[in-house]
Amino acid sequence: MKKVTLKIDTERRKSRIAPEIYGQFSEHLGRCIYEGIYVGEDSKIPNINGMRTDVVEALRNIHLPVLRWPGGCFADEYHWKDGVGPKEKRKAIVNKNWGGVVETNHFGTHEFMELCGQIGCEPYIALNMGSGTVQEAADWIEYMTFDGESELTLQRQSNGREKPWKLKYLGVGNENWGCGGSMRPEYYADNYRRYHTFCRDMSGNQLFPVACGPNADDYHWTDVIMPLLKDHTKAISLHYYTLPTGNWEHKGSSTEFDEKEYYQTIQQTLRMEEIISRHLKIMDYHDPKQQVRLIVDEWGTWYDVEPGTHPGFLYQQNTMRDAIVAAINLNLFNKHCDRIIMANIAQVVNVLQAVILTEGLQMVKTPTYEVFDLFQNHQNQILVDSVIGQDQDGTEGVKVPVLSESVSVSGDEAERVVTITLSNASLHEDYQVAVNLPVGQKFAGQAEMALLTGEVHDHNTFEEPDKITQSRREECWEGNQAVVMLPACSVLRIICPIICEE
Repeated sequence: MKKVTLKIDTERRKSRIAPEIYGQFSEHLGRCIYEGIYVGEDSKIPNINGMRTDVVEALRNIHLPVLRWPGGCFADEYHWKDGVGPKEKRKAIVNKNWGGVVETNHFGTHEFMELCGQIGCEPYIALNMGSGTVQEAADWIEYMTFDGESELTLQRQSNGREKPWKLKYLGVGNENWGCGGSMRPEYYADNYRRYHTFCRDMSGNQLFPVACGPNADDYHWTDVIMPLLKDHTKAISLHYYTLPTGNWEHKGSSTEFDEKEYYQTIQQTLRMEEIISRHLKIMDYHDPKQQVRLIVDEWGTWYDVEPGTHPGFLYQQNTMRDAIVAAINLNLFNKHCDRIIMANIAQVVNVLQAVILTEGLQMVKTPTYEVFDLFQNHQNQILVDSVIGQDQDGTEGVKVPVLSESVSVSGDEAERVVTITLSNASLHEDYQVAVNLPVGQKFAGQAEMALLTGEVHDHNTFEEPDKITQSRREECWEGNQAVVMLPACSVLRIICPIICEE
């Protein structure tokens, strides 16, 4: 067993960790919306107004703060008027991006807002810039947010919603460098400014517009749009997916992988640090006052689909490898919370690195769900200074740093509660972590610990839904140092009161 030190200073406060960093993404893709979230009012699956009660309850339990919809690539072929009014009269379309299946449009604006209301989260809507119009976008905002009497608000009322909704987060297009129109950054920036002009605040509702940012390490895109949009947007988005092989044609299996492929996955997900840092440096050059923030509104692992499933539905299992990936990224987003104000893992149910899988009446919480549960206490707390001793592990030719951490505090100046999240990506080494506070700060009571660990291929199935679950225990921590064990392939959360002496 190796020994490392985690140094924490709760006096060195940084920024508030936005709850929205723990956001999710939902797209009309595979079984995410239909079967995963929405089953209809007449379904035998328990539901409220068509929304699965088990899924809603699970998302409420991790305090899901924000949900992005309707895409994704689907957003830039989605025409919102097809998805309102009596369901039997809604226009069925072909989902050309994801499997060529028929989209009934039974889940539309009213259903999405109902879902967000049941969960208690903020809606984040992506406008159709790719195949839509400025008028269509302006009409949608009026339909949702205007409290006066107009043709559109009368339509909303006749469709069952008397009062307008509150809508804050508005994505102006999605992946417009790719499936959203194959645009050049200059062309996108001009179109964004045109759309933004007509996306008006109405009836006291204040929009938070988000511009389509770069694909992974496309630093040229950021360099071009920032000077053109810095006075017209609140944030830009970033998309980066973790592929074990780095190859879109052969991404690898979600459950069958060797040690080399595992460490390649960790290596690929650690690229997020460099990608974020370099984009932020470009943003700061053009916006030295740092008025434009960064949103990582698509992230997570992407593997080959599960054998026997529809290739366009992107259904994959979720192992302890995915839990480690989630913990590394969430710790990273926390440590950049001065600039990152939201992140949305892809996707919430039955697609890519889902937190939930469903099959008929059954629902499974994945190891990634457990990580979001472990980390939820960071929401709205203050990031404080922390650093952990680093070590490397891996196979021949693939060595990676294996420890990640972030620390936050809540409470007043005299009595505080500290939340520590740690992950160990090593498959071989356990670590003894000495948690140190500086002079004048002391642990003061019961430290609550929750540990997620298992063999790296372990995952929860409908036959064995609780193979990977948290184990919990308490220890009495006193003084300014405590020692905790961090097993191989594990994620650990610690919550403990702290006293700061005068």
